[in-house]
This record gives sequence, C-alpha cells and structure tokens, in this order.
Amino acid sequence: MAVKGDPRYRIASENRRARHDYFIDETLEAGLILAGSEVKSLRAGHANLTDSYASTMKGELFLINAYIPEYAGAAHFGHDDTRRPRKLLLHKRQVEKLKAAIKREGVTLVPLKLYFNERGIAKVELGLARGKKKTD
Repeated sequence: MAVKGDPRYRIASENRRARHDYFIDETLEAGLILAGSEVKSLRAGHANLTDSYASTMKGELFLINAYIPEYAGAAHFGHDDTRRPRKLLLHKRQVEKLKAAIKREGVTLVPLKLYFNERGIAKVELGLARGKKKTD
C-alpha cells in the first residue's frame, strides 16, 4: 500500500472525501488496465476519484466514474472517454470475496488512492466501506 511520505510511491490522486463519508473496514490493492495516454495524464497528476466506486460486471471488477482527463500531448491518439469503466486486476478468489461482501453486507468498494508503486505500475487502493449516517 502507498505510505504517505514514502519516496518509492507517487500518489496520482487521493479520495479524501471517502474517509469522511464512509467507515472503511478493510483496504486492498488492485492493478488497473489503462491506455497509454491515461498513464501519462496520471503521471502529470491529473485525476479525480470523487464520486467513483468499484462494481462487478460479468464476473469482473471495474472502476466506475473515475475521471482521468485526456493528455494534451497525445493529440489524436489519446483516449476518448474520460469516465469509462476501467478493469481492475485482482485474483479470482479476491473478486469472489468482494462480490459476496457487496451483495450480502450492503457495503461498497470505494477507491481511496490512485498511485504508482516502486516499479512504476499504476495501482488503486480500494476500501470496503459502509456509509455513515448524519448522526455519525
């Protein structure tokens, strides 16, 4: 996981609002499939995870509604849809466990951070979250 102040990790985007709106029960790290211009845009620090979540489609997990803008230097070879669903890379056992938790317990998967690990690979930190009430 990305540790604040650790020089090996470079945080591209952080969802600070998630910890305010949800109780985070558990966190896990997942890879994600990105286009080349999306990686360039992330390295420049242009991303927004507010209002995004992870959901299952056809037995796989996808990051929904994460905003990664087009990279200006990519010209006409860049990505078109800035809020497209992006596939998350997890082990099959982890996907099944998360699908069961979402269905049974009424929790949601919220992205907390989008960062590059020490090898330069884009990762997302997901939190298994329960919503807070106004009284909380």
